[in-house]
Amino acid sequence: MSRPEDGPLLRLAGSRGGEDAFLGLHHLAAADRLERMIARARLSPRLTMSYDAARLGGSGKGRGNSVEEMSDTAAEARQKLNLLAKTLPADCWNVLFDVCGMGKGLQTVETEHQWPRRSAKLVLRVALDLLAHQFGLSPHVAGAAGGGARGWIEERLPLIGEAEAV
Repeated sequence: MSRPEDGPLLRLAGSRGGEDAFLGLHHLAAADRLERMIARARLSPRLTMSYDAARLGGSGKGRGNSVEEMSDTAAEARQKLNLLAKTLPADCWNVLFDVCGMGKGLQTVETEHQWPRRSAKLVLRVALDLLAHQFGLSPHVAGAAGGGARGWIEERLPLIGEAEAV
């Protein structure tokens, strides 16, 4: 499920007036990873009508979103989501699932949970911090000093124009 360009996460990740952004790139990466996992688990809501024969026609056994019909990928994604839900505080998980999985806005989340204004924004940030930590994502760049590209060739081979100039 793709986020719209004016979604709450992208708005919070943008900097305003020289201030630092409320959400960092590691928050967006964690949210994107969670969003893909929810989509893979087939838990995100459908926005269009499905004419799939398995979904049409009665409520017989094996119809709908049953375990028998679920693919191994979806079952594995649901297991991972279940483990994530157990490791995160309940309010954090609920906000993450509502925003990343169901596509709800922060104001809707605050209304549903009967929270004060702007509280979902703070809970979302804490939840994304915890989620990024679970995924091993860090706000700090790690790796080789200087951040240059490294390869297995010691020196760059000359290009055609450089070889003729030498």
